[in-house]
Amino acid sequence: MRRRTRTAATLASALLIATAAAGCSDNGPDSGSASGTDTGVQHTGRQADVPAAPSKSPAATVSVTNGTYGKSLVDEKGMTLYVFDKDTKNKSHCTDTCAKAWPPLLDATAPTAGSGVKSNLLKTTTRSDGKKQVTYNGHPLYRFDEDEKAGDTNGQAVDAFGAKWYVISPEGKQITTTPTNNTGNGY
Repeated sequence: MRRRTRTAATLASALLIATAAAGCSDNGPDSGSASGTDTGVQHTGRQADVPAAPSKSPAATVSVTNGTYGKSLVDEKGMTLYVFDKDTKNKSHCTDTCAKAWPPLLDATAPTAGSGVKSNLLKTTTRSDGKKQVTYNGHPLYRFDEDEKAGDTNGQAVDAFGAKWYVISPEGKQITTTPTNNTGNGY
């Protein structure tokens, strides 16, 4: 009986060592993996690794601020939102290089209407890449990559990518007037 217990213990130990060695492998390009590619599996040190859960981005919130051009729309961080004169109702004409300079305000679900925003004007439209872009009164909304802090309006009246860019009012109209006060960096 004693001999069987010892044999079973030895086999169990060998199995545990083999399992631990297999669990420590990172399956990276230097581990003997045939493909040498990243499998997208999150390695946690546990025996059975599972793919990492996709991160959820927070819903976009659009609010109203009183800035350089009077009352206009901003995102959840207070960054100015713009509309592109070349866009048509619920249709963005800003892609590729344009979308890098003027990042679209995206939301996979439904945007949130913050203070001063008319919720019935706040919706989304599907871009050519399949992503959902927030719209206001049918205007796709964008940020400007040269705005560095909340309240900056460096994109106002810029003529780029075939048309002009403007801040947008809580009524859903382009603001094309001159600055009303000195709270931002507008032209």
